[in-house]
Amino acid sequence: MRASGVLLPISSIPSNYGIGCFSKEAYAFIDQLVRGGQKYWQILPLGPTGYGDSPYQSFSTFAGNPYFIDLEVFIREGLLFERECHECDWGGSESYVDYGKVYESRFRILKLAFSRWHSGNDPEYRKFIDFNADWLDDYCLYMAVKNDQGGSSWYEWPEKLRNRDEDAIRAEKERLSEEIAFYKFLQYWFYKQWYWLKSYANNCGIQIIGDVPIYVAADSADTWASPELFQFDKKRMPVSVAGCPPDAFAATGQLWGNPVYNWEYHRSTGYEWWTRRMAHCMKLYDLVRIDHFRGFDEYYAIPYGDPTAEFGKWEKGPGMELFNVLNEKIEGLNVIAEDLGFLTKTVIELVHNSGYPGMKVLQFAFDGTWDNNYLPHKYEKNCVCYTGTHDNETTLGWYRNLSDYDKKLVQAYIDCRDRSDTECVWGLIRAAISSVADLAVIPIQDYLCLGNEARMNAPSTLGNNWKWRLTRGQITEDVLGRMLALSRLYGRL
Repeated sequence: MRASGVLLPISSIPSNYGIGCFSKEAYAFIDQLVRGGQKYWQILPLGPTGYGDSPYQSFSTFAGNPYFIDLEVFIREGLLFERECHECDWGGSESYVDYGKVYESRFRILKLAFSRWHSGNDPEYRKFIDFNADWLDDYCLYMAVKNDQGGSSWYEWPEKLRNRDEDAIRAEKERLSEEIAFYKFLQYWFYKQWYWLKSYANNCGIQIIGDVPIYVAADSADTWASPELFQFDKKRMPVSVAGCPPDAFAATGQLWGNPVYNWEYHRSTGYEWWTRRMAHCMKLYDLVRIDHFRGFDEYYAIPYGDPTAEFGKWEKGPGMELFNVLNEKIEGLNVIAEDLGFLTKTVIELVHNSGYPGMKVLQFAFDGTWDNNYLPHKYEKNCVCYTGTHDNETTLGWYRNLSDYDKKLVQAYIDCRDRSDTECVWGLIRAAISSVADLAVIPIQDYLCLGNEARMNAPSTLGNNWKWRLTRGQITEDVLGRMLALSRLYGRL
């Protein structure tokens, strides 16, 4: 069924506390999506973030980000006072997240709420703890030990802790029991509030598109608790890490540093961990975008310790075997395959055989040729079209940075000569919405015609990513009216 949606990370929602969360403003955004004729809300990964604040480098595959907990719920529950929340320093900007100040204030105020909470008064808490024990216990212990070790990576912990010596683990569980309980409290309230929000969205006819990074962070509860899942040596150090080879955009390639999977081990277990992971995601979301889908066909393995990605090699991934298992074991598995970048014949075959829709990005369409597969007239129905993604410039920023020649190609294609830059952005939005793609998803920055000051992420850079936020009133009824008109005109209601 034809539909359209909007890409907006949770962190970018307006709120009183420095970063977007599951607050009344999130519910108001869902109401705006309804008024704009939208059927989908796409977000970024929900996991707890570490150094660099990237949602693609999370401390856990299964845990949620405490930043997204709505403090006003705690005020209503009597766990916090409004004055206490407003006295915290959340940063001086409504348009950008100050992660340093949010980190300091958020955990201080959450610990205050925890000190006033009595889990024995909430029967749902024990059910949550028992139901999620397979990941929750390891994650909360990992975070408690990590804090006790000054935030250092588990690679740097004392040997007995690094190797999960039974006696050492037992002693830490007892010594750090209060900190462990704090992290269980955070996860309980994260999931409680998230499911409230998701239920509201679904009842309004809005489906949630989640985002699943293919890899896990090197410094994570997953790698510490289950090293057998990854290509580690006997000392639990990586043998190979993930990245991309050199190309026209990066002379020495991209060194991501994530441990690569031990696919032989996964195969021997019947892909049990991946089944748990994707089943968990299908509870969190209605549809999931799997990042770097080509890594399931072939993955680029770089020797651990190499300073660049130049000397990696391609290794064979699990291919359709994995997805045959997942489709058999998980009812209603609903996936978008992120198949961007250079695609080999075997990757194209994998996407085709999976039946999952791939992605088309309009910003990739205008390279001076008319045989580009990202041009809308080349699409097949089974795809998801975007003007741009969280990794791209905003469409206005991209358009303004085009060469004169490429800009004229865009203008000719969307019939937008002699018009303003912002009207050309709307022309590109129209091209996406009018395409045959079953689903069209537009970043909210493009509907608002914002420049690169609103860019979410510039890959391979640190310091200014994941910070942009909406401000109150920025999404106007005029914008929602144009959204609705395009969705109605092109059969996406």
